Amino acid sequence: MEQLTLTTPALLFSAISLIMLAYTNRFLAYAAVIRNLHDKYLEKKQTSLLRQIKNLKLRLNLTRWMQIFGISSLLFCVLTMFLIYVAQQMIAVYTFGFALILLIISLALLIKEIQISAQALQYHIADIEEHLNKK
Repeated sequence: MEQLTLTTPALLFSAISLIMLAYTNRFLAYAAVIRNLHDKYLEKKQTSLLRQIKNLKLRLNLTRWMQIFGISSLLFCVLTMFLIYVAQQMIAVYTFGFALILLIISLALLIKEIQISAQALQYHIADIEEHLNKK
């Protein structure tokens, strides 16, 4: 096995930081949409709004877990760098591997969230098509 250096886990810092920024933007966008839908639901109690809110709740939870796994990955990258610094090479290798696994989980959750988002848009398209067919 090749020697793990400080630069290897440090390479993930910028990638994880950008991912976390994107996750945070998603989270904030969902929060704004949920607040808006909440107000609309209080005005008119439509079941379509409940379906949208339920979908957004699931996506919000996925985004939260994406953030948790992404932050944990970053934390383990920092721990890896510390372990390299204190000459605990073998533990550092396994810690870095765990950090990569956490990042993979975070990205897999992103894929799932994107699929749910696409499905939600399909609901909207179906509603529009149904409305157009009635005319």
